[in-house]
Formats: sequence, structure tokens, C-alpha cells
Amino acid sequence: MVVSTDLSDADVDRLFHALADATRRDILRRSVDGELSVSRLAADYPMSFAAVQKHVAVLEQVGLVTKVRRGRELLVRSEPEALRRAREALDQLEEAWRGRIQRMSALLDED
Repeated sequence: MVVSTDLSDADVDRLFHALADATRRDILRRSVDGELSVSRLAADYPMSFAAVQKHVAVLEQVGLVTKVRRGRELLVRSEPEALRRAREALDQLEEAWRGRIQRMSALLDED
């Protein structure tokens, strides 16, 4: 059964572009257990605070994280729904390829 996502091809492209970067995947992993401040995140990477902010912005643009301001802190939280949409997109691709393989196998078995 194909699970229909509400993502366009362009949305899927942006989602997987965001996931293609190791730093952004690490930010997602670290923010799964709760909110983390961007300052705390930046302290653990060998890059500037501004660079970490840009990574967070890319994740936010595709809905993988949300940012919340609490006082002077900017907090980041993962959004599991966006990861579910990515998984659904991959499930659709897998199903399409499995169908093609089954059809090729059936054609070969006919001979």
C-alpha cells in the first residue's frame, strides 16, 4: 500500500537536502530528547555561532525543528512529524522499486 504524503517533489528535495548534512542530522539527534539552546549547540561544534544558526534555519525551513524564544535564549526542538514525512517518502520509493523488481522477476520466470 502506498502511503500518500502531502509533500511535493520540491518539498521532498528540500527535506532530504536538509538531512544530507551531518551537522544538521546531529542537531536533530541532540534535540530529540527536548529543547536545546542554539548557544549550547554552537558550543559543541568547531564552527561559528552564526554557522550553527544557519544549520538550524535550514532545519526549521523544512519543519524538522521549531525554534522558541525563552527570554534571551533561542531553543530548538525536533519535530517528529517531519521525520515521519521523510520516512513516508522513502517508503513510497521502496514500494515502487519492489514492484519493479517483482515484475522483472516474473518476466524472467516466464522464460
